[in-house]
Amino acid sequence: MEILHEKKLKFLEAMANIVRQDIVEMLVEAGSGHSAGPLGMADIFTALYFHILNHDPKKPDWADRDRLVLSNGHICPVLYATMARAGYFPLEELKTLRKLGSRLQGHPHRGTLPGIETTSGPLGSGLSQAAGMALAAKMDRKKYNIYCLMSDGEHDTGNLWEAVLFAGKNRLSNITAIIDRNNIQIDGFTEDVMPLEPLRDKYESFGWHVLEIDGHNIEAIVDACNEAKAVFEKPTVIIAHTIPGKGVSFMEADYLWHGMPPNKEQARKALHELRTLGGKIKSEHE
Repeated sequence: MEILHEKKLKFLEAMANIVRQDIVEMLVEAGSGHSAGPLGMADIFTALYFHILNHDPKKPDWADRDRLVLSNGHICPVLYATMARAGYFPLEELKTLRKLGSRLQGHPHRGTLPGIETTSGPLGSGLSQAAGMALAAKMDRKKYNIYCLMSDGEHDTGNLWEAVLFAGKNRLSNITAIIDRNNIQIDGFTEDVMPLEPLRDKYESFGWHVLEIDGHNIEAIVDACNEAKAVFEKPTVIIAHTIPGKGVSFMEADYLWHGMPPNKEQARKALHELRTLGGKIKSEHE
């Protein structure tokens, strides 16, 4: 991973804003989909695809690439937007989200779109898939890393905790799991639906190295992933505290936007906010 110098950091911050605009435009065009989670994870996905991951969009099946597994597949608009911006497929295809025959379905589908590692849908399954990849890499003496993106709400599922146990027991240090700790799920706030705390203690008790960061601080995201690579005796989980709907004031921290797209007027307002913010970011960078 290259050094995160100031110019690159400013680029990443600006790109995350562009990705958020793409997400809003995709969702209003589709007329369905999830808003809060994708907007909240834009900084993390931008940092991954434009700085952290060892990958090549021109060679999506490169054997030594890092693997990214999206467990909570419903936030795929942020995955699609960052992949398109990184060069995996044409930007204009983003407008086909959730349309009949599109490669950009409401959950990622392996084999349909270049660079998609797994088919996701049933919550709680991604870490098991990532653990299988990690164990296979260890057995084959491969050096690539597996990044598994998960929601906090899917920690309500039992099969996820089976994977936590498995990865800890097998010391799968080539896994870096990143939890979107935004505290919401479709029925309300996580701590009301099914309390998750003490989340850090649970992972540590299962043999994981645990880091907690501000999920909107790109420097912190990069530093955490660098630290994860330096841990050789256990898997790492990064609990990334994020604001659902980040960047759009009327969506932020409102669980009702978990599974709801904006209408045309709401999208207009959201894009105005994001473009205004983007202008501020640009002027600060100059």
